[in-house]
Amino acid sequence: MPTYTIKKGDTLYEIAKAHHTTVEAIEKANPGINPKTLQIGQVIQLPGGGGSKPPPTQPGNGGGDIVGAHGGSNGGGGYVNYSGSATAYPPRDKWASYDALWKQNRALMKFNDSDQEIAWIKEAIETVSRSSRVDVRAILCIIVQESGGNPRIPTTNNGVRNPGLMQSHNGAEFNPARPKESILQMVRDGSEGTKDGDGLKQLLAKYGNYYEAFRGYNSGSVNKGNLNDPVGATGDYVQKAANRLMGHSWPGM
Repeated sequence: MPTYTIKKGDTLYEIAKAHHTTVEAIEKANPGINPKTLQIGQVIQLPGGGGSKPPPTQPGNGGGDIVGAHGGSNGGGGYVNYSGSATAYPPRDKWASYDALWKQNRALMKFNDSDQEIAWIKEAIETVSRSSRVDVRAILCIIVQESGGNPRIPTTNNGVRNPGLMQSHNGAEFNPARPKESILQMVRDGSEGTKDGDGLKQLLAKYGNYYEAFRGYNSGSVNKGNLNDPVGATGDYVQKAANRLMGHSWPGM
């Protein structure tokens, strides 16, 4: 198995990105590694050949190198009460496939969106996954969790202005005069962050896994031992995100 020597400023997220693997795979290949205490000169194992590129995206997933667009299960099943730390939640290789999740969540979007708007949302998700290296399935499921995929959802403000599809940190909201462009910007703001706050990309780099990143996105801070601790926000936020990523269904989802 190839190795990598930690340099100043390295994070597991950036190492995984550069070597076409995932944070979870690096952690599995290096039992006991702590993303928060990487040491310069520390040697770690790189899984899966390290420098190999992922297989090409399958037709229908938008083309190009979209993170998370290939692989995954068919989804299905009912709600599961996940709890505890990130290791108690389903790993990425158990998530439903992007195709299965898109089909499921597109049906939910149709309650509020036109077919054209849904197409723009899909294009935006895939574009931003390419640029941010955030799993396309995570972007999709957080959009649905935050807004039901409704670009016209009202902006909330509980001390922080949260507009748009991903209820980002003081980002863009829907502009009916430029609908396609504003949809793309809303997805960028939630995934890549704004000048005022982090998006999924920054939180994934900070915490080293998606579930703690989701809690950070919702709450601003994380109780790593109990991701259902709302820390002043929504208690079941991470639990629901995990169920969405698994392709589970439940009343009122």
